Amino acid sequence: MSTDTVTTRTKSRTNVRRMAQMGMLAAISVVLMLFEIPLPFAPAFYEIDFSEVPVMVGCFTMGPVAGAGIELLKILLNLAINGTDTAGVGEFANFLIGCSLVVPAAMIYKKKRTKAGAIIGMTAGTLFMTIVGCFLNAYVLLPAYAKAFGMPMDALVGMGSAVNGYITDLATFAVFAVAPFNLLKGFLVSVIVLLIYKKISPILKMGN
Repeated sequence: MSTDTVTTRTKSRTNVRRMAQMGMLAAISVVLMLFEIPLPFAPAFYEIDFSEVPVMVGCFTMGPVAGAGIELLKILLNLAINGTDTAGVGEFANFLIGCSLVVPAAMIYKKKRTKAGAIIGMTAGTLFMTIVGCFLNAYVLLPAYAKAFGMPMDALVGMGSAVNGYITDLATFAVFAVAPFNLLKGFLVSVIVLLIYKKISPILKMGN
C-alpha cells in the first residue's frame, strides 16, 4: 500500500471523526437550549441558555470554521425539531449572534493557545456579540417577532418597560435589556468553558 493511500485514508478517518464530533456537540447544544433561565431585567422572552458552551469547546478544539459549522448545525437541528415563527429570520440572526461570540474567541485562541489567550478571546467575543446582538435585535429580531406574533413594536417595548423602567423605546431596549443579556451570557459561557475545557478537550483531540 502506497504512502499516498495511507495518508488519504488517515485524512478520511480524521474528517469523519471531526464531522461526528461536530454533530455530537451540536446535538448537546440543542438539548441545552431546552434549559432556559429568565432574567429580572428583561422581558420574559429573553432567557439565558448555555447552548454556546459545546460550540465554544468545539471552536477551541477544532478551530473557528468548525465552530461556525457546529453553530449552524445547532440552529438547523433546533429548526427541524421546533420549527420557526419567523420564517427562519430569527434563526439566521441567532446564528450570526452565536458566531459573533465563538468565532472571534477561537481566532484569538488559535494564535495564543494559553489560558490567557482563551480569556482574551472570550472577552473579545463577548463584547463583539453584545454589539452584534444589539444591532440584530433592534433591526432584525424584534421586528421579526413583532410581525410573527402580530404585535406592534410599542407592545414589545412595553413588555420591556414593565420589568425595567429604563426601557422607553427601541434604543433603550437594546441598551438596558439586550446588552446586559449578551454580556451576562458571554460571561457565564466563558466561565463554564474555562472550567471544563482542559478536562474534555483531550477526548475531542484524540485522532485529530
